[in-house]
Amino acid sequence: MHGAGMKIPRRSFLHLAAGAAALPVVSRIASAQAYPTRPVRIIVGFPAGGAADTVARIIAEPMRVSLGRPIVVENIGGANGSIGAGRVARAAPDGYTLGFGQWGTHVANAVAYKLDYDLVKDFEPISLIASGAFLIVSRQDIPANNLIELLAWLRTNPGKAIVGNAGVGSLEHVAAVLFQKTTGTSFQSVPYRGAAPAMQDLVAGHIDMMFEGAPVSLPQIRAGAIKAFAVTAKSRLAAAPDIPTVDQAGLPSFYVSVWDALFAPRGTPKEVIAKLNNAVAGSVADTNVRQRLADLGREIYPRGQQTPGALAAFQLAEIDKWWPILNAAGVKPE
Repeated sequence: MHGAGMKIPRRSFLHLAAGAAALPVVSRIASAQAYPTRPVRIIVGFPAGGAADTVARIIAEPMRVSLGRPIVVENIGGANGSIGAGRVARAAPDGYTLGFGQWGTHVANAVAYKLDYDLVKDFEPISLIASGAFLIVSRQDIPANNLIELLAWLRTNPGKAIVGNAGVGSLEHVAAVLFQKTTGTSFQSVPYRGAAPAMQDLVAGHIDMMFEGAPVSLPQIRAGAIKAFAVTAKSRLAAAPDIPTVDQAGLPSFYVSVWDALFAPRGTPKEVIAKLNNAVAGSVADTNVRQRLADLGREIYPRGQQTPGALAAFQLAEIDKWWPILNAAGVKPE
């Protein structure tokens, strides 16, 4: 009888000890289930008013509705988005600090900068958002009316054409390197302090060509200020359906796209990632959001490509494709 009496406190003690050990896990899961209980911050590593900032703000609004909390977009510019991405890498993995990522921040910067974080290991992928193909454009009075004629003109004037880009290591710069390699042409690449000043010089006829995204190119194409030869994607742009794809124009598979995605710091709970992924999916399914992104020349990824796993695989494929090109282009850490 006495022996049985001894067992009860011991059993309840073991039970309490096990309960205490499980507490952090239980409270983490409980907080993940209650998430979010306060405003969520999306860090954009570029200045306000740029393409990245615009896309982030377009998707943040419907995400706010589905998460039931304010979403604050914070701009931390500098070093091609690497400073902002570093803030996200070092933030608490609780779902309250997210990073807006893209080709520069999550592919190219590992080659172009000495980073104190890992572009792959220090982030949890949430979702791809949209992609934006580039356009191959020229000054209005170039003696070519299609891509084949443009290539012929470049080949008869080796090393003479001047091609503007948004800066060393930018996708515009790397696209130009890839274009020369693919087509066997040669020209001078001139870096600017961004895409907008380069485009001003193209419109003025001071430079010959650019590889540039739709937000900067389309207004000038529509105004008749520059010529467009092709879209660097598998399908034509909804915003400019008359411009052929590179496949149709005679330069098969010359695909160059900026892409937008959302990342969280490494170690963010899976339940939180799942809630954020649902919020992004709901946002890009919104008709108003789709229209606003289409106006920017952005194409939304199909639902099957909006998973965290799809973003992880896509990022690795982009690294495999572009790191050798970046290294060949002589892009060096700053």
